[in-house]
Amino acid sequence: MGPLIPQGIIAPEWNFIIALLLGIGFGYILEAAGFSSSRNLVGLFYGYDFVVLRVFFTAGATAAAGIVLFDYFGWIDVGQLYVQPTYWGAAIVGGLIMGLGFVTGGFCPGTGFAAASIGKLDALMLVFGLFVGAFIYGETYPLIQNFVNSGNEGGIKVYDSLGMSRGFFTFLLILIAVGMFYAVPLIEKRVKKPDY
Repeated sequence: MGPLIPQGIIAPEWNFIIALLLGIGFGYILEAAGFSSSRNLVGLFYGYDFVVLRVFFTAGATAAAGIVLFDYFGWIDVGQLYVQPTYWGAAIVGGLIMGLGFVTGGFCPGTGFAAASIGKLDALMLVFGLFVGAFIYGETYPLIQNFVNSGNEGGIKVYDSLGMSRGFFTFLLILIAVGMFYAVPLIEKRVKKPDY
């Protein structure tokens, strides 16, 4: 179960059970934070609701600070953390497709499943579309695999790209998050929320 649970404390057979429980907990948190509402989610794109930005900045800053502190105290081995390789072309095209789906469907994949689990029909259609898209991708993969696998840049870390230490980058991320918490209410006051 990753760097926090050394081998031998929990048997590997429990990994999927623990992952399932963590997934259920994550879904509950998404629902409790209002992420099962497409109106809350797309409000970020239109500038009248920044709950998504607040939650993601809080999660990112907390996780980054936690990793730095856990590494400092020797509680985790950061070398065990996997960083997904960056494929620029595939990342840009995939980001455009996901962004278009997010704006038109009102959900990202995770929030779509959270909303579908409470029976929202628009989210159920989005999840159906996700499976259709995954099927089409799988069937067309032999045709596009050269593009998908081209330009492997390896596991890029933002702080390395900027030439700064992990700790200093985390400090800047926290400052940006705090600044954002003060700035977005000013934007929300200026942008009228639509009447539904």
